[in-house]
Amino acid sequence: MNHITFKSTLICFLLVAASGLSALGQNSIGQNVENYRPITTAVPILLVAPDARAAGMGDAGVATSPDANSPYWNPAKLGFLESDFEASLSYTPWLGEIVNDMYLAYLSGHKRLTPNSSIAVSLMYFDLGEIVFSQTGTDQQPFNPKEYAVNVSYGQKLSENLSLGVGAKYIRSNLAGNTNVVNPSGNYESQPGNSAAVDLGIYYTNDLTLGGKNLNLALGGNISNLGAKISYSTAGRKDFLPTNLRLGTALTYELDPYNKITLAIDGNKLLVPYSAPEDASSNDQTNVFSGIFKSFNDAPGGASEEFKEITLSTGLEYWYDNIFAARTGYFYENDLKGGRRYLTMGLGLRYQQFGLDAAYLIPNEQNNPLSKTIRFSLHFKFDGQE
Repeated sequence: MNHITFKSTLICFLLVAASGLSALGQNSIGQNVENYRPITTAVPILLVAPDARAAGMGDAGVATSPDANSPYWNPAKLGFLESDFEASLSYTPWLGEIVNDMYLAYLSGHKRLTPNSSIAVSLMYFDLGEIVFSQTGTDQQPFNPKEYAVNVSYGQKLSENLSLGVGAKYIRSNLAGNTNVVNPSGNYESQPGNSAAVDLGIYYTNDLTLGGKNLNLALGGNISNLGAKISYSTAGRKDFLPTNLRLGTALTYELDPYNKITLAIDGNKLLVPYSAPEDASSNDQTNVFSGIFKSFNDAPGGASEEFKEITLSTGLEYWYDNIFAARTGYFYENDLKGGRRYLTMGLGLRYQQFGLDAAYLIPNEQNNPLSKTIRFSLHFKFDGQE
């Protein structure tokens, strides 16, 4: 059980619950805040890799081979799924170095409608554990903050090499219930945040040969969490969702009939305008679409800082006979924008219709809240791929 104030709760869970704690762990005491300018959004957990396969590859997944978790990474990949039905359940204890009752769960399943199209339903659920809010030194009743997103996705193959996808999601973020808040600006009541958003994806794949060996080149693009701003109180302030642009490629090389290896690279950029710390308490009136365009030219440091907003995910995946997989990867974020950097490792096993994946995260620095983060994913597949 955690004892924290309401204001601290909002700051912690809105701005750093998903990743910012990692960045803060790298900043030395007394560091100039002008050298630390991350982009903040509501519901940042939507940017956390929910499944163990992608997590083991440095959070790369927009162009990797399709699977049951494709709705999160790129709904367009659904058009290339070969199984009639596939489902996956993932579980991640979150920030285990700090608390023991916070976790992220992800459930996803798809149904093939035609040889060229599939529909999928997914649920991301984030439980923040039990919190006791305090105001004026008096503890209130314990509360269990939670966030979830329900998503319906569709992918359609347009040709042998190209597909498009779309997803629609409902997002609910209940961080403080209906707590009464008293501060210098007045009294107001907190409330759960609700929003709706869409995901848009494109996927291209082409089978080639190199030196007599089979080679597959895949390209992917995805805009996720494109939706209405979200409000957490009756005060009227609204915050941006973590609208994200993800572009990437994956190259799979078959060494022989039993062995193949995939190299995947993703680049990400938040399509959200930068907000200076001194403006954090103000209500930004910029609308969602204006914010997207603004996000490309509003960095205080100009074009060079805009490039620093791009995070990179690189991953390697090795398969033996489509039964055993070994994975590794690396995630990079510039120090100015958060400084998250970590190595990932993972293993996978497939047997008939069932599969199991696991991933482990190793941050670059010691005493990092993300240390020892482990993810597990269970899979079930019916009719189609081996």
